[in-house]
Amino acid sequence: MKILLHSCCGPCTIYPLEVLREEGHEVMSFFYRHNIHPYTECLKRQEALETFAARQGLRVIVQEGYDLEGFLRNAAFREKERCRYCYHDRLRSAAMIARKGKFDAFTSTLLYSRFQKHDMIQAMGESIARETGVAFFYRDFRTGWRQGIEQSKALGMYRQQYCGCIYSEKDRYYRDPKPSPASRKA
Repeated sequence: MKILLHSCCGPCTIYPLEVLREEGHEVMSFFYRHNIHPYTECLKRQEALETFAARQGLRVIVQEGYDLEGFLRNAAFREKERCRYCYHDRLRSAAMIARKGKFDAFTSTLLYSRFQKHDMIQAMGESIARETGVAFFYRDFRTGWRQGIEQSKALGMYRQQYCGCIYSEKDRYYRDPKPSPASRKA
């Protein structure tokens, strides 16, 4: 099959690409940019993916523009549900490109990460497939989590420490400075 692989970054592309190619599929990658903050982070991830792709002979479609404002408008006041919006936008964008490019199916490296909401991604991918008429290729790539990490480190790839959105960046770095109840008694 001809499959469009939504790739969130280079390191997460390693194992899914390997599996899909071993199964005999023709794979092309799609890099979605609007959710990644700050822009310098977006560029680091894009460069890491493009460098890896060049080594692998993998063609990459890079989303045009950088509509961070659109992403934030759609996530605002729904911060607790931001992943649902983000998954949907990325998967739907991939499906639309797959349809335009006459791919047999689309899938995502989101299915590789043990930190993502796997069941939600699968259900959403299947729903978008019905809506767009392009099959969603489901595979639980989490089985190769450790292998992908080891390979990305061996390749010296840039490895990000958060999913990409401004909210996850905050979750990673910000710690509430309020004193604990025990320390207030002192």
